[in-house]
Amino acid sequence: MYIKIQNLCSLQGEGSSHGGKSGTDYTIINISKMASINKLKEMIEEELAIKAEVQKLLHKGKELVNDHRVVDYNIKLDDIIQLMITTPKTDVEDDKKKVDIKITKPKKEQYKEAQSKFYKVGDLIDVLLVDNGAWYEAYVHKILKTSDDDEVDENDLIFRVRNASHVISFETDAKFDDIRPRSSYCYKTSELEKGMIVLANYNTEEKKSRGHWYDFEVEGATRTSVKGTLLVGRDKTRLENCSLKFVNEIMRIEKPKLLSDQSQDEISVTNRKYPVNCEICKDVPNKKCKECGCRVCRGKDSCDTMILCDECDYGYHISCLNPPLESVPDEDEWYCPECKTDDSEIVKAGEKLKESKKKAKMASSKGECSRDWGNGMACVGRTKVCTIVLKNHYGPIPGVDVGTCWAFRMQVSEVGIHRPHVAGIHGREKDGAYSIVLSGGYEDDIDEGEEFLYTGSGGRDLSGNKRCGHQSSNQKLTRMNKALALNCYAKFNNQVGAESEEWEKGKPVRVVRNYNAAKHSKYAPKAGNRYDGLYKVVKYYPEKGKSGFIVWRYLLRRDDKEPAPWEEGGKESDVIYPDGYLEAEEAKEAKEAREAEEQKKNKENTPSTSGTSNRGSKRKKQDLSKPLADFFKNTPKKKPKLEQYELPDDVKSLIEKDTVNDKDWSECKETLKDGKKAFLDKVGDIFKCIFCLEVVFEPVTTECGHNFCKACLKRAFTADCHQCPCCRKDLGKGLEINEKLSETMKLLFPGYEATR
Repeated sequence: MYIKIQNLCSLQGEGSSHGGKSGTDYTIINISKMASINKLKEMIEEELAIKAEVQKLLHKGKELVNDHRVVDYNIKLDDIIQLMITTPKTDVEDDKKKVDIKITKPKKEQYKEAQSKFYKVGDLIDVLLVDNGAWYEAYVHKILKTSDDDEVDENDLIFRVRNASHVISFETDAKFDDIRPRSSYCYKTSELEKGMIVLANYNTEEKKSRGHWYDFEVEGATRTSVKGTLLVGRDKTRLENCSLKFVNEIMRIEKPKLLSDQSQDEISVTNRKYPVNCEICKDVPNKKCKECGCRVCRGKDSCDTMILCDECDYGYHISCLNPPLESVPDEDEWYCPECKTDDSEIVKAGEKLKESKKKAKMASSKGECSRDWGNGMACVGRTKVCTIVLKNHYGPIPGVDVGTCWAFRMQVSEVGIHRPHVAGIHGREKDGAYSIVLSGGYEDDIDEGEEFLYTGSGGRDLSGNKRCGHQSSNQKLTRMNKALALNCYAKFNNQVGAESEEWEKGKPVRVVRNYNAAKHSKYAPKAGNRYDGLYKVVKYYPEKGKSGFIVWRYLLRRDDKEPAPWEEGGKESDVIYPDGYLEAEEAKEAKEAREAEEQKKNKENTPSTSGTSNRGSKRKKQDLSKPLADFFKNTPKKKPKLEQYELPDDVKSLIEKDTVNDKDWSECKETLKDGKKAFLDKVGDIFKCIFCLEVVFEPVTTECGHNFCKACLKRAFTADCHQCPCCRKDLGKGLEINEKLSETMKLLFPGYEATR
């Protein structure tokens, strides 16, 4: 496996102070997936001359930590590892010389009890809350001062007030100008005059609903309506042309009086009405509520011991928590048990990964596997997945021609021709088989090109993590063997098999031939894996194989419109390599050449000792780092030739008629010179729906020239917002399908509509 190292310091144009090489190109490293991060750093030090202790490696936002393995970070083929150079840690002596900086916290201001000339503790008042600029009913809880003077100006006093029992819960400190005696008298509309300042209920958002209480300047009043200007907050922000809904609840603003001038008679006060804060309990004080009360006990008492979660905004009594808290925490932020993230599950920078259960069960983690299985290309894993068709798609894959060759099975899986990395049959036991691979693994296979006898799977001992073994038992017509049998157009029989007289009506199977099949087939490719088109199962039956055990055999016959690679008119493409593979091989060969040159120089500089025998010298260690032995010995490693792709006449005609997408089609046509695959990739990228990220299905082309799937755009319009998701242009409610574009997509990507 190979990966790329990107030196971020070099990209920023900084000179390396640690002996690193300059340059902005990636450095290719050939490494095993099972190698440790320590080993990776050693290889980087060897290539870039940057010491391992100053290397900081990053991959997808994670810092690679020593003693972990490459596979632990899910690093795949041709992935980019970012390299940063850190400053070495200072010595302990230097740390002792550093001066500790102590931060002194300001002392909390001390309050002392005081007396007011106008109010006393327990008085009913109206208080102005700064949050929304409205007046609320409350009472004086404490009167405080900050100085030691006996006589303090009223404006210097602090009035600690609490809410009335029927008002939302609050406790706040207010100045003298922010409080006044509670209003008790309601005006009649006939008493209102222009210019009067009164206390009225008004909703600033929904004019016809109950709102909060604000100061209101009357401009005109009739029996049924009162109009004027709303005065909000301390600065009396004016909101003009307001019409009051509750004309019978307009109250007189009371002015503060000296305690000596106040009457001793009790004044009857009617509780004012406020908007409901909780729709569930309707703000009933004694009714338990999970929304506005404690999330655990649902009670609304002991509000001073209730804390709010900074994430979900729900309240909790400190005594109801598990474990309970002794006091309200001093932290600026507090999170409830449901919202708090478990710090033990977070992998912070420089910390080790938390081992997953899946990886803990692997043989490599248990130490049961001694070989380094992560060095070759067989286990690198897919870097992309075919989504243009479903996994259970029968027939050809859009954009993949007969005769296309890939270097590795992993690439065949990525394009969707044969999805399993190792298994020879891809299918479902209750559905059928979608594709098979002829890899020469069974001695009973007979390949005649247009038809071949294929041997089923199973009956082999694969213990010890083997991929292939000798036949050791009879095969059964179950699982993948049964799936392939279901493709035959005949009644299923698991005893003697079946033969179809109308085999053309059977389900198609995609067939891939591997270069290893050359041992018993002249139709196998010289290198890699080649897609040879569609075949159909003619018959299947059990038979004793060369191993002496019963095997299930299948006769498959070719049924494809495209000519086979060995037929007249057929084509076989050059081997397609994974991205970066050729560059990695060149880097590897260059490294081997340098090492060989150094060994040669060292041998020349070493004096020979007379009389010394070479007997008993160790054999040269086998180089296990090379890819599959002699895999491409008959094929030169070169990039495949690109042949210009000619659009079919029917596709060309539809594209010309799709005038609304002329600009997009012109951009796609520029890639025709790079071949069919490049053109289809460009079309899939240009005409991709931004919602489902797939090729548009039943496309709707907007007036602004954007394309979306009809179903996706319809879902976007459910919020009653008919705007283009790309440019926000107003669109109509109609969703008309672009039939020309739709037919073009079906011709270029046959079968893709089955995914919808």
